[in-house]
Formats: sequence, structure tokens, C-alpha cells
Amino acid sequence: MELEVDTMKPVINRLKRAQGQLNGVIRMLEEGSDCRTVVTQLSAASKAIDRAGFAIIATGLEQCLKSEDPTADRADLEKLFLSLA
Repeated sequence: MELEVDTMKPVINRLKRAQGQLNGVIRMLEEGSDCRTVVTQLSAASKAIDRAGFAIIATGLEQCLKSEDPTADRADLEKLFLSLA
């Protein structure tokens, strides 16, 4: 099953924001920024990546259910979903 590019645009945007946040965290560490600020930015980046992953999984599940893909069984989908936990 391939994900549709148009449906993934919001996910791509979220990941690009997370990439910017990660670059910011690296820069802050290199500049010796305050620990609290660094951890706050790192947490935001982590949540953005998690949400992107959940969106990808939800889209995949939706597409699997709509197409009734015989190769995507419940155990595989559950394993994929839990890999983000």
C-alpha cells in the first residue's frame, strides 16, 4: 500500500516544522542555552514527530480498510501502530 502524496501534505508540513525545531535544539545546545528552553523545544519536536507518525498510521489504516487490502492484517497494523508508543 502506498500513501497518497496529497493526503500526506499536512504530515510533510508537520515534519518540516519538527525538523526546524530539531535544528533549533542543536543550535541552542551549541550556543549553551538554558536547559529548560532546550528541553521545551525538544519536547515540542518529539510531539510533532509522534503526531506525524500517528497521522501516517491513521491514513494507512483508513486506506487499508477502504480497499480491504488482504496483505494488511490486524496484527501487522497493530504492530505498526505500537511502534510509535
